[in-house]
Amino acid sequence: MIELQGVTKQYGSTLAVADLSATIRPGVVTGFLGPNGAGKSTTMRMIVGLHRPTKGVVLVNGHPHGTSLSPITELGAVLDLKAVQPNRTARSHLAVMAATHGIPMGRVDELLAITGLTAVAKMRLAAFSLGMAQRLAIAAALLGDPSVLIFDEPINGLDPEGVAWVRVLLRQQAALGKTVLVSSHLMSEMQHTADQVLIVGRGRLLADIAMADFIAQASGVAARLVSPDAEAIAAAFAGPGVTPVALAPGQLELRGVGVQQIAERAAERGWVIYQLAPVEVSLEDAYLRLTAGAVEYVSGGTTISEAYATTGPAWRPPGVPGADPSGLPVPPLVSPYGPPPPVPPVQPPAGPYGPPPPVPCAPGPYPVPPAPVQNPNWPRPPLPDAAAWPPPPPPATGGPLR
Repeated sequence: MIELQGVTKQYGSTLAVADLSATIRPGVVTGFLGPNGAGKSTTMRMIVGLHRPTKGVVLVNGHPHGTSLSPITELGAVLDLKAVQPNRTARSHLAVMAATHGIPMGRVDELLAITGLTAVAKMRLAAFSLGMAQRLAIAAALLGDPSVLIFDEPINGLDPEGVAWVRVLLRQQAALGKTVLVSSHLMSEMQHTADQVLIVGRGRLLADIAMADFIAQASGVAARLVSPDAEAIAAAFAGPGVTPVALAPGQLELRGVGVQQIAERAAERGWVIYQLAPVEVSLEDAYLRLTAGAVEYVSGGTTISEAYATTGPAWRPPGVPGADPSGLPVPPLVSPYGPPPPVPPVQPPAGPYGPPPPVPCAPGPYPVPPAPVQNPNWPRPPLPDAAAWPPPPPPATGGPLR
């Protein structure tokens, strides 16, 4: 378990974390979300003991992690992929860590297999790709089989198979009763992974809530259905607090009515309904609405957060321009400079001397060139037979030379 009790961290005049209190419970995956500069990394570094809080207390399993006698068997963290000795191999990197805590080498080989690094165990870390470095950092975090795990952007650099593997790994570790805290900016992935969300902005706590409850609160009450009786259903529910919106022929969205009310009324009236589902916003939609006023680094022009704060999600149901699930109008995108001028047809550039004259071409038929003259010395005469080598000796003379 991780406990944050009135934690504040200040660097000079910069307030990075302000009076943050939260409890990260074991047995669930807790997503740690917030804009850039919100204080997430500072908070995680205070948890692992790399930074000391200016005020407040950070406890891991009831005590500050800096006082632990066996750190990596109590807490494993993925914070900085570059915090390795580049000339070591993957196996030697884990072996050095294991030796400091008396962990057998069998555990090192086991984690190399789990993370898919067995084939590159003897490769120098300087040659590792981002995805390979990410897998090695995860292996190091799991080395001591700790009860608390902290991951900062654990899927950066991973391919789709690696992303799915990390998702399953996090949920498996939580199912074992471990405390799992994950920070990520990939909202779609966090929505499928986290059970609880802890959201901060400008160093302050904005939300500490179950994922399902957070999305439900942001979605409100609305249902979408497909039925040949869509007009009758819309007329039956029309009234104060209920807004029927026709999406397409036979498709209807009812805002202010839940699926249970519609299903019960359909059973009474005998309506035929092919599809019936609640309308839910995504985690990204809910997050952007919540953090609209807590963004530290803002891009030029109208930001996405500002758009969500004023108009809701920037998507519209099919066939219903200017509408979104919250019922707020979405202004059409109009350029302040008016419509663009028509583009004139492209004309080829004219030369200063006018068009080039046509190239004269003599009429055919064209003469056929004569056949090449055969070389009278070709082919060459055959070389002497190799079997006749060496040549015979010269004929003998009448006597010795004088």
